[in-house]
Amino acid sequence: MSFYWIKTKSFIKRLFSNYVWDLPNTQNKIYLTFDDGPTPEITEWVLEELKKHNVKATFFCIGNNIQKHPELFQKVINEGHVIGNHTYNHMNGWKTETKTYLENISLCEKQIQKSSIENLQSKIFRPPYGKIKTAQAKIVRRLGYKIIMWDVLSADFDQTITPEKCLENVISNVKSGSVIVFHDSIKASHNLKYALPETLNILKEKGFLFDVIK
Repeated sequence: MSFYWIKTKSFIKRLFSNYVWDLPNTQNKIYLTFDDGPTPEITEWVLEELKKHNVKATFFCIGNNIQKHPELFQKVINEGHVIGNHTYNHMNGWKTETKTYLENISLCEKQIQKSSIENLQSKIFRPPYGKIKTAQAKIVRRLGYKIIMWDVLSADFDQTITPEKCLENVISNVKSGSVIVFHDSIKASHNLKYALPETLNILKEKGFLFDVIK
């Protein structure tokens, strides 16, 4: 199994305080986010699940997937969800030269605008894998983006864990203000299709309210 933190450590949040890790509030609001779509085989299903519960979420989309599935991308927008930039080719910032990385973010931004009827302007960004160099992040923020990380990682992408463990990763770590990561991708779909409906049911029963990141 790859190493990762399900619950982001407080010292990491302090060390990288210019990134958004959570959104503390007194209304018991939490923030569902989905990375890597739009993906026809799974994003459609996610939208239906969210609709059943009247929940809005934030989708960090890959530009190349937007280009391949513009109608599905527009459907995400039409149903009231918020769009974020996740680079055009799901680039790992640690392994990419800054100039190339920034160009890839710009390509995604242009694709978001091109593929949305209302020429959508999105200024929230999530680095793929959560990996971005300090120099890259400084420029991204200077360009007007908020860098959105997360507080709770479902690890739905991890095919070595069970769907039940994926659910536990979320339920046992959520607090008011948590930013929760799921993935609307084929790789994550087995865990996601179990964990997402259960997450929505359980967290609503616990009195949490779902909101979007802007």
